Amino acid sequence: MVNKNILKIRSKLDKLDNEFLKIIKKRTMLVDLVIKNKKFKKDIIDRKRISIILKNISKKSRQNNIDPKITQRIWKSMIKAFIDYEFRNFGKK
Repeated sequence: MVNKNILKIRSKLDKLDNEFLKIIKKRTMLVDLVIKNKKFKKDIIDRKRISIILKNISKKSRQNNIDPKITQRIWKSMIKAFIDYEFRNFGKK
């Protein structure tokens, strides 16, 4: 049987996950605007921008006492997922 404290914590995690979904929806809408403003598929991957984003996330993670390995993995995964999304949706929006 699962401890009552764990169930309470899991409930809070579920609520937080719902907030993440809302944020991902907002981010997707902004990425849709970016797609509309890119003329060529070759413009989808901007390595310089990716590098800047990852450096900033690492810096902000340390400033906020968050393990940068966690945030780096999350952001790399998110960037990869949105690049894939852009390729799949380029020219459709």
